[in-house]
Amino acid sequence: MYISYDYYRIFYYVARYGSISKAASVLMNNQPNLTRTIKNLEGELGCPLFSRTNRGVKLTPEGKRLYEHIKIAFEQIEAGEAEIVDSKSLQNGSVYISASEVALHCCLLPIFKKYRALYPNIRLHVSNHSTPQAIEALKEGLVDFAIVSTPTVKSTNLEEITVKKFQEVLISSNAYKELKNKIVSLADLTDYPLISLSSQTKTFDFYSKLYEGYGLAYVPDIEAATADQILPMVRSDLGLGFVPEDFIKGVNDIFTVKTTEKIPMREICLIKRKGQLLSMAAKEFEKMMLEPI
Repeated sequence: MYISYDYYRIFYYVARYGSISKAASVLMNNQPNLTRTIKNLEGELGCPLFSRTNRGVKLTPEGKRLYEHIKIAFEQIEAGEAEIVDSKSLQNGSVYISASEVALHCCLLPIFKKYRALYPNIRLHVSNHSTPQAIEALKEGLVDFAIVSTPTVKSTNLEEITVKKFQEVLISSNAYKELKNKIVSLADLTDYPLISLSSQTKTFDFYSKLYEGYGLAYVPDIEAATADQILPMVRSDLGLGFVPEDFIKGVNDIFTVKTTEKIPMREICLIKRKGQLLSMAAKEFEKMMLEPI
């Protein structure tokens, strides 16, 4: 059975207000049109839906049963419309982000603070992943953006935008104070314990290729699960480690080890799926991410 949506819409408002004249006013229609539509609907269904009273109209038992179903449908439609309107005005919504530790500490925290100050009703869902894990989550449609450090995992289906460049430095505690105020080569450091991110990370690949370029093997003594574990390990005299300069601001019990080999700068990138349809909340977050820092 196919019955026009407009029939049910008029039925819903007449039943809701218990008055054809009130429903006509709300719908900006006239009473004869509404009365004719109700009769057509009753004819289609083969039963009366309203009975007239001195105060307007009253649902029949059949009308009550129909209204219980129609009411749910129209309330859901109205809720959906309200949600879309609120989303367009950024009064609600969600943004899903998969971020690496480096991206979080070197870039994202001040942006999160600014975004939340402007849009307190938008929920941010942030997951902590390595670069390969974050990009895989993006490919699977689990997040709106992957925000990670280079090197990344290239894909023809993904768009990659550089957000910020950052410099990493080699750090040490005073346990190896003989390295302070000296310029040493990476080869000179092979006898010192080295702390690194795990071999499953792109940071490990980055330093493996760097060392390989100088004819050296990159063989860490300790592998950490996340970037923010390296600094406390260095401070505990467990070895040397490469960290972003931002990680050591205000830290006074370590020093940077100067090397003859230049450590290439790395980048923090925002990655999204090509042709991806973003919510208004996600579009505004992307816009904020790409503003000059």
